[in-house]
Amino acid sequence: MEALEKFMEEAAHVVPSPRQRQWFDTEFYAFVHFGVNTFTDREWGLGNEPEAIFNPEKLDCDQWVRAMQSAGMKGMVLTAKHHDGFCLWPSKYTEHSVKNSPFQGDVVKQASDACRRAGLKFGVYLSPWDRNNPLYGTPEYNDYFCRQLTELMTNYGELFCVWFDNACGEGPNGRVQKYDWQRYFDVIHKLQPNAVIAITGDDVRWVGNEKGLGRECEWSATVLPPGGYPDSDSIKAALGLNEKSEDLGSRDLIARAGRMFWYPSEVDVSIRPGWFYHSEQDAQVKSLSKLVDIYYESVGRNSVLLLNIPPDRNGRICDIDVQRIKELNEYITRNFSNDLISSSPASVKQGGELTYNLRRAAKVNSVTLQEDISKGQRVESFTVSVKTGGVWKTVANGTTIGYKRMFRFPEVEATALKLTINSTRGTANISKVSAFCVESVAESK
Repeated sequence: MEALEKFMEEAAHVVPSPRQRQWFDTEFYAFVHFGVNTFTDREWGLGNEPEAIFNPEKLDCDQWVRAMQSAGMKGMVLTAKHHDGFCLWPSKYTEHSVKNSPFQGDVVKQASDACRRAGLKFGVYLSPWDRNNPLYGTPEYNDYFCRQLTELMTNYGELFCVWFDNACGEGPNGRVQKYDWQRYFDVIHKLQPNAVIAITGDDVRWVGNEKGLGRECEWSATVLPPGGYPDSDSIKAALGLNEKSEDLGSRDLIARAGRMFWYPSEVDVSIRPGWFYHSEQDAQVKSLSKLVDIYYESVGRNSVLLLNIPPDRNGRICDIDVQRIKELNEYITRNFSNDLISSSPASVKQGGELTYNLRRAAKVNSVTLQEDISKGQRVESFTVSVKTGGVWKTVANGTTIGYKRMFRFPEVEATALKLTINSTRGTANISKVSAFCVESVAESK
């Protein structure tokens, strides 16, 4: 027991790197799926699409950025190349790109320039799977991929994120590629040292679903080793873990693993059923009610939200999508700008309590808790109570807090709020406690 407690104290000091911390502060940013699939109505292209099909005649990346700003988003990740191998920039290393399309412009440059003009962060997605390139499935393909990575890392200014999935299927020759991940990571770290690598990489991991749903117990300080960590796969296998596992950082797992990593979760989801634009899905854009649920279940569960908003064939984000994400930001701004308590950073040990008086007696139905993650993630169990009619009433309880934890509960008239830390790894560092009365949202849109 003494040995476990000693290790738990050491584990409490696992902290984010500077680039991970900056990424967490982003909270909410856009994924932009755009390419030949936009024009073929596919989700996964075949790799044999003619370049002539790509022709967004009214491409307006500034319109994308205005939409993102209206949504309160702080950055954008563009699909520079999807599984079909078609490049949205005029790559020197393939003919399957915009340079041979009627459009001929550089979408990556236009998007990155638009972000910089508006002060948004910019990042790229580059699919390692390439259904077009004849080198795919050979060692030479890794050379090709690194050359394309180098183009993207050097020609478009500072990037805050390089996004990979682990898609790996057959190429045009029927072969499957063995990716040289460490080599890819080395290129990025050399040329873009401030960029996080998500979600196949060392910095950010996938939450395990595409539903906009984070875990109720979400550890950023986790026993799940990063993808680039030596023996990562064997460690995961020995512990019976993957991204979908619900337990990624309990005391039992820590005792078995003997080590921890700062490897936080990202929640990715599309505003539509598909990731690319399809006109028949115009009536299926997620409702404001659903987006509010997603916000609570992603940002509010110690994760960062990556929301996909795909441009149409003209190269513009559809008006209904623009309106919906604007409504989300208006809801967030309206409902979370009136904090009913004034809190300051505080340290608390196991069994400790933090009590706050409300500015005035008021109705409360939502609470937000935050830890100072620069000092680690330490809270293991907590309870939130409000004082109503002179009596303390429990309104929420949970395990982890991390960067941000949010709760909704039935409305109650309250005069004070109390946070009780039931269990912690060392001293918990609470950076902020907030209380709100938020609007309910009808599921009508």
